[in-house]
Amino acid sequence: MDSNNTKEEVTNGGEYLLLIEFVHRHLGFHDAELESILEMSGIKVGVDCHFKPLPNDEANSQFVRPFRILTFPWSAIGSKFSVSTDEEETGKKKIDLVSSLARCTLIRSVVELWGAGSSIDHCVKVIQDGNYQKRHQLGKHLGDAATKYEDRTFKITIHTLGSTYTREEQNNMRSQFSFLNFPGHVQMKNPNDEYLFIREVELDDRGGAIYPRHSGENREIIPENDARPPLGCYFGRVLGVGRNWRGSGRLEQYSLKKRAYLGPTSMDSELSLIMTNLAQVKKGSVAFDPFVGTGSILLTAALRGAYVFGTDIDLRVLRGRSETENIVSNFSQYGLPPPELVRSDNAIYHRHFRKHLPLFDSIVTDPPYGIRAGARKSGSRKEGEVRPILDEHRHDHIAQTRPYVVSDVMSDLLNVAAMTLRLGGRLCYVIPSMQDFNEIEDLPRHECLRLVSVCYQPLQTELGRRTVTMEKVMEYEESKRDEYVKNTWVNGPESADKVANIREKLIEAAKKKPDYEEKAAIRKQKRKATKQAKQKAKREAREAKVEDNSQN
Repeated sequence: MDSNNTKEEVTNGGEYLLLIEFVHRHLGFHDAELESILEMSGIKVGVDCHFKPLPNDEANSQFVRPFRILTFPWSAIGSKFSVSTDEEETGKKKIDLVSSLARCTLIRSVVELWGAGSSIDHCVKVIQDGNYQKRHQLGKHLGDAATKYEDRTFKITIHTLGSTYTREEQNNMRSQFSFLNFPGHVQMKNPNDEYLFIREVELDDRGGAIYPRHSGENREIIPENDARPPLGCYFGRVLGVGRNWRGSGRLEQYSLKKRAYLGPTSMDSELSLIMTNLAQVKKGSVAFDPFVGTGSILLTAALRGAYVFGTDIDLRVLRGRSETENIVSNFSQYGLPPPELVRSDNAIYHRHFRKHLPLFDSIVTDPPYGIRAGARKSGSRKEGEVRPILDEHRHDHIAQTRPYVVSDVMSDLLNVAAMTLRLGGRLCYVIPSMQDFNEIEDLPRHECLRLVSVCYQPLQTELGRRTVTMEKVMEYEESKRDEYVKNTWVNGPESADKVANIREKLIEAAKKKPDYEEKAAIRKQKRKATKQAKQKAKREAREAKVEDNSQN
């Protein structure tokens, strides 16, 4: 065959495969976050790329598998898409797959996949029958400034999920790929190319092996488990910043533990980062949180580069504890400009702001649903009672509030989103649910909003929460407001009741467990002891202050 024809075939034909490896956390969020990031980057699944089945995909669908394979046309790599970290390449008008996927909170690594199979021998055969190494030699996808193939340093890393193998056993695995005969030198630190071999086994929800290779105590090999074939074997070249995209401390720097101002309902940093991806919050967009609380979600949206706006009915939460412990101080901690904060009631949003003015690109929020903090809205518990506020008290007046039924919280939230989101804008919110929750019938709906994804996160045996993403697909009609609100719940009160009184339902479920009364008594004693200790500390502090003043 003519060498020019061979080169053209290698350069233009076939597929370009990426292996996406996720961290073993928030398992129900993997696909939704990935697809949202691809769409936000202008990559259409089913058009620009496709998902390819994993090895043994059909036979082992019951196991949680933290991998996905994406396939792109090889002809589009270097023209429409780039995988090069070279500044000259990323400066061109191409979609940079590396930087796009790097935004995914739950991605651990991305591998340019050379071979995948149900065993290491099968994986090796796929590589031998393919042209992945020839493509790498030609270097079309590496950019003009890349180091020549014969001078590229490399190393081969072995990754065995949920199992431990000796160095000798790992070297035997490496030797299976000796036929590649890379011309460059081995370099363990910062090589030009890091090649990765992954041996996948069945994992439980926590990431541990369902059939462990070693016993728990004496670490002896369990023969029947050791003889089990892998779920899949993968080999390829690691893209981006290396083996662990999340990096050492990259997410930990945003941990709630490091923030000066927190509350009992502050959203953890990892989930709020995922939510901003689901809502497609990006630089220059406008993000809104109508139940801002201590601002944990709003801060994450600001980290994405968005202009952020938040409201809450509780003025004390918005003000914070002191000048150094408030929402603004948290933003200052990360070098972010202060957010726009307004005390308002989402139940009467239309009385605070212009009713029908699409302002926001995204609404990301964790509504109050009465487990740690109950929802409140404007008004008095005593119907018809209105007490005038004297002018001298208005500057620090805390308005009266009354309980806000969770079903109304959700219907008002969706209605405000339909009013204020631009077309194509996204709402992402969290909703609690017990075991009897049916996503098809019990999720709140709105005619102007399309359901994009629902991600489930179990919290307890009886309780979980769903992160729901919706997209505005139709303009809001003010004349249909009552109809919108009426149709929020598919089955009316029956559906609305599924998200109401969650705290009471949890207590009822707990009472059915053995030793409930005994455990409740112990918790009561602990709370009493804690309260007494705080009172004693305050009393001693006052006495010490009085003594200091008397001495001075």
